[in-house]
Amino acid sequence: MSTGPDVKATVGDISNNGNLNMAQEECSRKGFCSVRHGLALILQLCNFSIYTQQMNLSIAIPAMVNNTAPPSQPNASTERPSTDSQDYWNETLKEFKAMAPAYDWSPEIQGVILSSLNYGSFLAPIPSGYVAGIFGAKYVVGAGLFISSFLTLFIPLAANAGVALLIVLRIVQGIAQVMVLTGQYSIWVKWAPPLERSQLTTIAGSGSMLGSFIVLLVGGLLCQTIGWPYVFYIFGGIGCACCLLWFPLIYDDPVNHPFISAGEKRYIVCSLAQQDCSPGWSLPIRAMIKSLPLWAILISYFCEYWLFYTIMAYTPTYINSVLQANLRDSGILSALPFVVGCICIILGGLLADFLLSRKILRLITIRKLFTAIGVLFPSVILVSLPWVRSSHSMTMTFLVLSSAISSFCESGALVNFLDIAPRYTGFLKGLLQVFAHIAGAISPTAAGFFISQDSEFGWRNVFLLSAAVNISGLVFYLIFGRADVQDWAKEQTFTHL
Repeated sequence: MSTGPDVKATVGDISNNGNLNMAQEECSRKGFCSVRHGLALILQLCNFSIYTQQMNLSIAIPAMVNNTAPPSQPNASTERPSTDSQDYWNETLKEFKAMAPAYDWSPEIQGVILSSLNYGSFLAPIPSGYVAGIFGAKYVVGAGLFISSFLTLFIPLAANAGVALLIVLRIVQGIAQVMVLTGQYSIWVKWAPPLERSQLTTIAGSGSMLGSFIVLLVGGLLCQTIGWPYVFYIFGGIGCACCLLWFPLIYDDPVNHPFISAGEKRYIVCSLAQQDCSPGWSLPIRAMIKSLPLWAILISYFCEYWLFYTIMAYTPTYINSVLQANLRDSGILSALPFVVGCICIILGGLLADFLLSRKILRLITIRKLFTAIGVLFPSVILVSLPWVRSSHSMTMTFLVLSSAISSFCESGALVNFLDIAPRYTGFLKGLLQVFAHIAGAISPTAAGFFISQDSEFGWRNVFLLSAAVNISGLVFYLIFGRADVQDWAKEQTFTHL
């Protein structure tokens, strides 16, 4: 196993021999075949699993509270004789659906259940990020992925036992998911060269949109055919399978990775040699509290995730109720914004790194520009949704555009904490997740309240409130956002709390 002196020796060798440019060119040719890009793809798969587990209740809850929808009929001609196998399959589907009970949950109760995933989540990010930053993210992320996936398998039993048990299980599951979403950023401190930071983090982060797309695409079909419990069984099982990839293939540091090439290892170590990424036990709490650039990122997280959690929780319900789509079509239509968002997240990261590497724009300009685009246009689009609800095609176009453009925030304010304080990445990501989950705990509950109070104008009020919150965060970030390493993140020469 390599140690700290080994890393310094590697850096010294490259600096003395002047081989950094050669290593950069070599690794640039590797492209997506490099180990660091493979790591991004594995993290993408983990995020995929976590977000399928976050979204599965959103697509299943219309079926959980409605047992009146008739089973889907085959499209075969009436003249075609039915075979024994078809009769057997139809009987099997009926048996599956009979095992899927329905519950009498009001819109307020549904909002609480959907929000419960975030009720305890704000307790875990800071400890998870701090521990991952000090000891490494491999076991923190792996444990969170396994716990969340395992608990997903028991959601149908918990729902059958009562709302209280379901809420408790979702709270524990939310804490486990925070371990994954928070801890993974500590990996990029030692794996992501500055000029590739946006693309690597967005490749990994695109798993969130991909997971949402897949669960919405097939979730409605599963609910309408074999019953809503299988949404949880299937995606919980996929998450457990992902753990088998995570533990043997992931390492916290490229120096310790057994399969990485010497050239790529040298390139990564040298590209990060100029910035102090070594974590410390003590934290400059007072300086952090006084840091307006940090507060700009914190407020942006709260505001942008307010809209994100509202859309993630209520897109299937909106399409089901406003467009009067059945469960299967609702899932397919709900999936469209997320698959487009997944693609645009990756493209946005590549564009941000291109603008930075070619020195077309400064880093802070890129962060603010991408954030402004990702906030203003989706806010205007969503506020306009109630006025185009009579047109199904326009409604879906607006939802897709909103998701696509909002993905630019992933290369803006949402990754800015890596720029201002790489030394404290794990802790800061945990702190940011606290603000994100507070927004996630409030926004679906508030949306459920508005919708239950006024079915006609409730959705309009939900979108207006989300746009107002989002734009307020943007204004604060544009004024106080910075992209240079802050003084409190450079040296530990002051008093810590």
